[in-house]
Amino acid sequence: MGNLKFILSALVAGMGLSSCQHPQKVETTKRPNIVFIMTDDHTIQAMSAYGSKLVKTPNLDRIANEGILFNNCFVTNAVCGPSRATILTGKYSHLNGLNDNSKVFDSTQVIYPQLLKQAGYQTAMIGKWHLGSTPMGFDYYSILPNQGQYYQPEFLENGKKVKEQGYVTDVITDKAIGFLEKRDHDKPFMMIYQHKAPHRNWLPAPRHLGMFDNTVFPEPDNLLDDFNNRGRAAKEQLMNISTDMWPAWDLKMLSTAQLDSMAKLPNEKFKDAKGDDYKQANDPSLDKARFFEVYNRMTDAEKVQWKKVYDKRVAEFKKLNPKGADLVRWKYQQYMRDYLACVVSVDENVGRLMDYLKKIGELDNTIIVYTSDQGFFLGEHGYFDKRFMYDESFRTPLLVRYPASIKAGSVSNAFAMNLDFAPTLLDYSGVKIPDDMQGVSLRPLLDNAGKAPENWRKAVYYHYYEYPSWHAVKRHYGIRTERYKLIHFYNDVDEWELYDMQKDPKEMKNLYGNKAYEPVVKELKEQLKKLQIQFKDTDPTETNSK
Repeated sequence: MGNLKFILSALVAGMGLSSCQHPQKVETTKRPNIVFIMTDDHTIQAMSAYGSKLVKTPNLDRIANEGILFNNCFVTNAVCGPSRATILTGKYSHLNGLNDNSKVFDSTQVIYPQLLKQAGYQTAMIGKWHLGSTPMGFDYYSILPNQGQYYQPEFLENGKKVKEQGYVTDVITDKAIGFLEKRDHDKPFMMIYQHKAPHRNWLPAPRHLGMFDNTVFPEPDNLLDDFNNRGRAAKEQLMNISTDMWPAWDLKMLSTAQLDSMAKLPNEKFKDAKGDDYKQANDPSLDKARFFEVYNRMTDAEKVQWKKVYDKRVAEFKKLNPKGADLVRWKYQQYMRDYLACVVSVDENVGRLMDYLKKIGELDNTIIVYTSDQGFFLGEHGYFDKRFMYDESFRTPLLVRYPASIKAGSVSNAFAMNLDFAPTLLDYSGVKIPDDMQGVSLRPLLDNAGKAPENWRKAVYYHYYEYPSWHAVKRHYGIRTERYKLIHFYNDVDEWELYDMQKDPKEMKNLYGNKAYEPVVKELKEQLKKLQIQFKDTDPTETNSK
């Protein structure tokens, strides 16, 4: 064992120098542990570290206060599975093979946990996987099948199906702590700890039911956006709070009497509501059946508690009978009450995990990353969900804590991407970054309090493919610089949008076609083509339009 430690120490020093853009500060032979925390659909608008006025997230704020916060971290493709595949492989969707949620991830390709395992790390994948395939490259995995369930969730655990009692966010944390308790203490660990919350349909933990019922949340200025001067892509999606939120599934508008009546029906009545086909997901006729299937997972005590809270919501709606803009505003408030309660459970559990790491003496020797698979709309443009290249969806939170290298309270405005996560973790672990990974290590930023070197990227590239599908967001690709964003919607449309992010950060005024901006468009299209060539995504309208 002594010789092995000597060899690994040499590898840390030697390989770290070759994979980083500057010499590493090697102060110890002990390699850092890694805890990669990712939630599903958690946006910066719902994190107090980013200035949110909607909710307090003290444990997430702690990571930011004791580490670094990135203001400009973006995703390559703002939808669940493709984002996860990009994070694991360090490659864009067109190269890792998973460009939409209908596909299955090829687990035989190289992913960063596999490389860490080969380098001596003990590896675990716990929580939401959502890639269709069996995890490879892990000593231990316990994953939610497909999207997973909020109440009494099932897991696939090292090939065996197990059903757990409790709320999914709590159960995932229990499993994470259990892995840390039983791990091989002679090895560094790398644990991917991924939550279902706060994914649709936003079912809070029993202890948080009704916690925001007396809160009136501030509305985004563009909640009632009329999509003036934008085309079909912005208007024809199916993610409007006004028209596309389902009464039962999203807003929990089923009374005790309705639920009790449904409980008397045979189970086969609801079998068609359990699929994940997007035509079903967009079919409101399945609304009640889909919700009842998840409600029926609750214990009797949980059902009693649930009815007490949501019967009040049904009664309030009947009393107010809101119409038009008032109905949109009412729906927004219910959406926030449920979504943000799910966020609270995430924050509590991240704190619980950090407290455990501190208890066992591993907190400061562990790189803690907190992110989401992408951002999410919380009423901006009247939307919920993600997918669009607009910043609320395109931008994702990124917090990193590692006292050995990161100055507490650092903030970075440099462009980062989820493409960079794998190279960064390999870099810190002393493992060579594969040449075909398209991201870059963020270590130059992390080690320098967020300040970017002169040669750091000045633009980011995005490509979304999942159409026709859930929410009917058109396929599109684009470029974002510090000042501008240019988007091309294609496939069954041919529309361009240009935004001046300095003058119009909420992306309300499409400037494409404005003669004054023609030089800007020309330059952005040239940069866009260079990025497509760099990332080997040339001619997307031709190769991906069918």
